[in-house]
Amino acid sequence: MASRAQRRAMRRQQAAEEKQPQQQQQRQQGFSERARQRQAQVRPSQQAIRGQTGRREAPRGSFIREAYAELRKVEWPDQRQVTTGSVVVVIACAICGAYLWLNDLLWQRVVETLL
Repeated sequence: MASRAQRRAMRRQQAAEEKQPQQQQQRQQGFSERARQRQAQVRPSQQAIRGQTGRREAPRGSFIREAYAELRKVEWPDQRQVTTGSVVVVIACAICGAYLWLNDLLWQRVVETLL
């Protein structure tokens, strides 16, 4: 007689074997659906068919439409993030300016003593 753990393992294996074809079919369908969704995100407008010369005949205004679609995807910062970023930039500029000013004073004296 099989132990409880062995019976449980056998039931799991049987259930997995029964679900395997269903899962495979679901994965394939899910993959194609995800691929279509991803393609729609990457290519917001349909691309024009190329002619024999290889030139792309795009309808007028397609650049504007595509740029607008890309700008809609952007996550714009709120006022607090903009203020914090601006303060960080001003402080970094002040530190760099002070360093360069002090460095200039030091090297000015060194050059004057050498000449």
